[in-house]
Amino acid sequence: MYQRSFSNKRPQSQRTFRGNSKNSGSRGNFRHTKNTKKSTGGQYIDPSKFIRKAEPIEDVKPFVPEHKFSDFAVSPTLAANLVTKQYKEPTPIQDRIIPYVLQGKDVVGVANTGTGKTAAFLIPLIDKVLKNPNEQVLIIAPTRELALQIDGELKGFAKGMHIFSVCVVGGAPIRQQIKALRYKNNFIIGTPGRLKDLIERRNINLTQFSTLVLDEADRMLDMGFIHDIRQVVSGMPQKHHTLFFSATISREVEALISEFLKDPIRISVKVSDTAKNVEQDIVRIGKGKEKFDVLHNLLNEKEFNKVLVFGRTKYGVEKLSHLLVVRGVRAESIHGNKSHVQRQRALKRFKDSQIQVLVATDVAARGLDIPNVSHVINYDIPSTYDDYVHRIGRTGRSNKRGKALTFIG
Repeated sequence: MYQRSFSNKRPQSQRTFRGNSKNSGSRGNFRHTKNTKKSTGGQYIDPSKFIRKAEPIEDVKPFVPEHKFSDFAVSPTLAANLVTKQYKEPTPIQDRIIPYVLQGKDVVGVANTGTGKTAAFLIPLIDKVLKNPNEQVLIIAPTRELALQIDGELKGFAKGMHIFSVCVVGGAPIRQQIKALRYKNNFIIGTPGRLKDLIERRNINLTQFSTLVLDEADRMLDMGFIHDIRQVVSGMPQKHHTLFFSATISREVEALISEFLKDPIRISVKVSDTAKNVEQDIVRIGKGKEKFDVLHNLLNEKEFNKVLVFGRTKYGVEKLSHLLVVRGVRAESIHGNKSHVQRQRALKRFKDSQIQVLVATDVAARGLDIPNVSHVINYDIPSTYDDYVHRIGRTGRSNKRGKALTFIG
């Protein structure tokens, strides 16, 4: 059994965590060494940032929204669907952004992951289409999983409204997407590379789109998609409605906001880098201990019932998944070398709790809404702190409790 040791507040950057070989494998007990920097493969991350005690639920002041969903001036059909889906009180990002989107304002939204951001832009944009059936909306997301998730949520909100969408992502058969694009679609949701391909083939006419959503813009910048996005924006009508969402605001992101939006309303509901309801700790892999054995022992503990394990490389993730299966663990992997069908099947099995463990590269770190993930384990230290924030955001969603562990070698 591993002992847990939390700091009640974030330690100073120079703080040293001491341990010895007798405590190897214990949580929250390690010596700050150069190995941490080397193992990230990226920026140096102070290990103290991986430790944070979750706040007791009774200490977290409940959010009181200014609106109820019934207060929003949306079409009766959409309002009825929201009631059916039991949407009563909006989350902070929904409460503050929906009124401005309904007014047609350009908006910059900054929020922690898992805060209901997708509904914050889909609900008012569905209303926009209901009021003008000729309206066409383009939504760009960094990964195929996030794009497909947005499309799924759209279909849920717009059920029975004769609103049509097509999701165009890399890895899926392009011919089927081209065929779907021949029909009228109010929403096109896609990843930058596939969108660029279809635009160059003239299967998408950008002049018909007057609304643009850039979701996880900081991630798209990190992935090198900025040139593709500029090409898309340049092909749209000069006057268009833009919604821009990002979990972080860097100087590069600020430059994009200035380039793509006009006098935007800025809404930020981000109060800290990580959610208060996610318990964060480290697991020290001491001398003589095998990292894989430590992971396997953790997964045998009862509370580890739905676990997302992050690795740094595609090869490493695939190998780890295979080793877990050999040990009798119900596990699958998701990474860039997997086909579209394989990735979707693994993700669905994990969402439906048919498997206990999903081993993933950072392709699964952003935007994905997977219910009831009990633990996130950083088997490999992330390359950047932003990547860490997004990884652990897969647990503790919708104000539920979550736990995140980071292996330190």
